[in-house]
Amino acid sequence: MGGPSAEREVSLSSGRECAAALREAGFETIELDAGRDLAARLAELSPDVVFNALHGRWGEDGCVQGLLEWMRIPYTHSGVLASALTLDKQRTKAVYQDAGLPVVPSLLAKASDVRAGHVMTPPYVVKPNDEGSSVGIYLVHDGATAPPQLADSMPEEVLVEAYAPGRELTVTVLGNRALTVTDILTDGWYDYDAKYVEGGSRHVLPADLPPEVFDACMDHALRAHLLLGCRGISRTDFRWDEGKGAAGLILLETNTQPGMTPTSLAPEQAAHVGIPFPELCRMLVEDASCDR
Repeated sequence: MGGPSAEREVSLSSGRECAAALREAGFETIELDAGRDLAARLAELSPDVVFNALHGRWGEDGCVQGLLEWMRIPYTHSGVLASALTLDKQRTKAVYQDAGLPVVPSLLAKASDVRAGHVMTPPYVVKPNDEGSSVGIYLVHDGATAPPQLADSMPEEVLVEAYAPGRELTVTVLGNRALTVTDILTDGWYDYDAKYVEGGSRHVLPADLPPEVFDACMDHALRAHLLLGCRGISRTDFRWDEGKGAAGLILLETNTQPGMTPTSLAPEQAAHVGIPFPELCRMLVEDASCDR
């Protein structure tokens, strides 16, 4: 849990909640804040299984997974390849597109070029290509005359993608089973505060959708999970422009390390289908591996 990424605080929250749930499920559990001494600490502790509650770079991009593979310690969630692939948003979209799943046009651009002028006709979104939790997102509105002035903390290369209007939907896949669809309601953009500040958003599940759209979300999420090689649990996010019917459904990204507090989207969906949070954490531990 924890770690040095921009999503450190989210990870600490997930880690604390998962540790409590694992103790309730009967596991002896040690909370470990991942620092530069992680390999030495793991060698000292010699755990049977690592429950990966890290988010963002180093914990979600294949790095810690590679370390655990090298040390032969079974771990939860996706392996090296799926983790590295899904945190690279542009490459993930290429996998979607090759499989015929719907995405919006996008490109990688130098942050300096994005600051200098529009690299895509507005409206569009600018974000880091390898972060989650809506860290560093800029929305450029239709008709905007000036390009976005990205913060100095943004990476040198960023993802620019056409803005997909509509409702924010998400589907969790557990094992090889899509659980349900959640409709995420906010007063504005579904940004970091909307995700993590109390009252920032409301979750409606199951989402009130036309059957063909609901079924398409479930199908697309499961296909994305399998195409990307995910293991254990993943969550795929969508936008749906309801004025276009089923043709208005767009895949945004797949998250191999979804938030893991009891009220986070994935555990909330698991609870909806009858899997309490301690049981969900137990299932992930029992699925742990360092061979795939």
